[in-house]
Amino acid sequence: MYVRDAKNREEVWLLDHIEAMGLDETAFRSRDYVVAVDEASGEKAGFGRIRIHRVDDGADICELTSIGVLEEWRTQGVGAHVVERLVEYASDEDFDTVYALTGEGSYLAQFGFRRIDDARLPEPLQQRLTDKRDGVDPEAVPLELERSRFRMPDRLREAFKHAPDGREESADVESPEDFGIDPESATYKYDTGQ
Repeated sequence: MYVRDAKNREEVWLLDHIEAMGLDETAFRSRDYVVAVDEASGEKAGFGRIRIHRVDDGADICELTSIGVLEEWRTQGVGAHVVERLVEYASDEDFDTVYALTGEGSYLAQFGFRRIDDARLPEPLQQRLTDKRDGVDPEAVPLELERSRFRMPDRLREAFKHAPDGREESADVESPEDFGIDPESATYKYDTGQ
């Protein structure tokens, strides 16, 4: 199992799973995502996104969002390694603080994320929080992580090393729908605006 950058051809796969899981697809760009992949079968197991909010004064804001794990891969450390990779990217971009707006705060707390007051949330994320609460995640709360405080629980690291123990192997065969093509009518399933 490993986590890598998403490929352009995975846009439809990502959009399908984001929609199925009820996650946020605001300002979707596949290049902002990472994907967890089983190296033996090539099966995709999970994904997540780093979103950079550009601010006029140069104090850009880093948000982790749209983190999802396919049901059959849950409890195997996949989400933890997606989060780890996203925090590594934030570090590579010199962000000292990473934010998340989610109703799953207890999950992220095990990595060092802490809940903060809504008023402490940077300006660009205040409207995002309102939008999330009004839309896909009514229970969303603001979380903050000082990247130096990130920690990976040993149990999740071990689970990820051994995934997919106990799973039947399945081939990840690409279909026309993976590329956004409706095979019934030969039209594109999603308009990516390009």
